[in-house]
Amino acid sequence: MKYDSIIIGMGVAGIAAAIYAKRAGNNVLLLEKERPGGILNIIDNIENYPGFKKISGPDLSLQMFEQINELKIPYKIEEVIDITIQDDLKIVKTKKETYQCNNILIATGRSPILLGLPKEEELIGKGISTCALCDGTLYKNKNVAVVGGGNSALQEALYLSKIVKKIYLIHRREEFRAEKELIEKIKSSENIEIIYNSQITNYIEENGILTGIEINEAKELKIDGLFIYIGYAPKTDFAKKLNITNPAGYIEVDKNYETNVPGIYAAGDIIIKKVYQIITAASEGATAAIRFSRKN
Repeated sequence: MKYDSIIIGMGVAGIAAAIYAKRAGNNVLLLEKERPGGILNIIDNIENYPGFKKISGPDLSLQMFEQINELKIPYKIEEVIDITIQDDLKIVKTKKETYQCNNILIATGRSPILLGLPKEEELIGKGISTCALCDGTLYKNKNVAVVGGGNSALQEALYLSKIVKKIYLIHRREEFRAEKELIEKIKSSENIEIIYNSQITNYIEENGILTGIEINEAKELKIDGLFIYIGYAPKTDFAKKLNITNPAGYIEVDKNYETNVPGIYAAGDIIIKKVYQIITAASEGATAAIRFSRKN
């Protein structure tokens, strides 16, 4: 089936784009690999999105998804594996089907970066996690560590502090890169111990379960769980052969969020920009949709 527009990704940018495209009369299809909401689903509290004094990521995700259903925008849970161009048509191939359209918006977001240490992949779900909201309750009244120094690391450490016995917050620098208010909350928390100028250099495990970590190749900490928040990488592997990404995998766009390939747009956390926030992702998705809707 041929669509006016296909939006790849049902995070904030993709959902915002779909709403604007549908309201403009576009025949639009949403494709999502995992679940609607994207990274919203692993965020505990959101306090800087207009209209909500405080809302959880999953709750905001659900409200956006309900809006998609209310507008009767079609969506499919399918992983996109390739994009090709035939004359003026864009061909989107998933693991299940192949679709045609005039315009594509890529809004697949980012995934957490791991430390890259030996046995790390094997220990995911066995002591190592990238989602405090998903796995935090598994460590009730236990000792855990959080690694990272940005907003995400501090937000999740604060969330975990209400569940676990003690948190070691490990940061490789002397100062955090997070918002001042978050830093103040971290420093006033009684069960969070900050460890500056440190890096995890090895995992300690027993029978395939994480039991501790080595810091700076010297000190060992006995912990039950480790939560990694050191950054994110764009999920754009399927689009790299289009030559629209930089060496790090981020997509380059113009002021209308169009790439160097006419008819292919990108928005959200996968594009090169200065501010990575929910509100900017929504704005980018809407702007891109307004632009490509006028072309259809």
